[in-house]
Amino acid sequence: MANVKYKRILLKLSGEALMGKLDYGIDPDVVKLFAEEIKSVHSLGVQVGIVIGGGNIYRGVEASSDGIDKVTGDHMGMLATVINALALQSGLEHKGMFTRCLTAINMEKVAEPFIRRRAIRHLEKNRIVIFAAGTGNPYFTTDTAAALRAIEIEADAILKGTRVDGIYDSDPEKNASAVHFPEISYSDVLKKNLRVMDLTAITLSKENSLPIIVFNMNKPGNLKRLVLGEQVGSRVVESSVVH
Repeated sequence: MANVKYKRILLKLSGEALMGKLDYGIDPDVVKLFAEEIKSVHSLGVQVGIVIGGGNIYRGVEASSDGIDKVTGDHMGMLATVINALALQSGLEHKGMFTRCLTAINMEKVAEPFIRRRAIRHLEKNRIVIFAAGTGNPYFTTDTAAALRAIEIEADAILKGTRVDGIYDSDPEKNASAVHFPEISYSDVLKKNLRVMDLTAITLSKENSLPIIVFNMNKPGNLKRLVLGEQVGSRVVESSVVH
């Protein structure tokens, strides 16, 4: 653990990331890749909490479900995150890791209810903890859930795994001239409307001095290099000089 910069992390993954090259659903190859990456840092002694979104499942429903009200739609999204959490849990366990899935909605037949002290105890016992069902409330995103859970478990940082190499002033997949920010402040993220995470998540992180690191999860080895302190992706911190 001497060379590890972050001893307890909250890894935020989007549901869309699990799609891989599929139109919707879960790509088993992506699950395997993510499980290998998570195992590589867990084997260093890093305590890992995970929040995963549900866009890969709910988006497919959304396209053909006009008329669903916001609250109902949000509940559907929460259930989608549980499906993704169980898929990732299975992938991790196939790699020999011990896990627990904790949900913000009671469903004892499937997963444990989220209790802060229990979550921390699981981490202390070297179990990977997957937090599902967001915050359990409509109108709150899984970004906000990630910030909230990170604060509750006293994580050293939120690591947001994406498919691009950090934070840019525009979408690098659409604009080859997009400017990359190796480091940027919470305030500048909000001023520039960079959509790193939603407003509530950024505000929670800022108020609790919780660093956010955005990186490319699809590049093998990135997660391990990041927790070892290498410059990977982009950092959101309290103050930074942005040119």
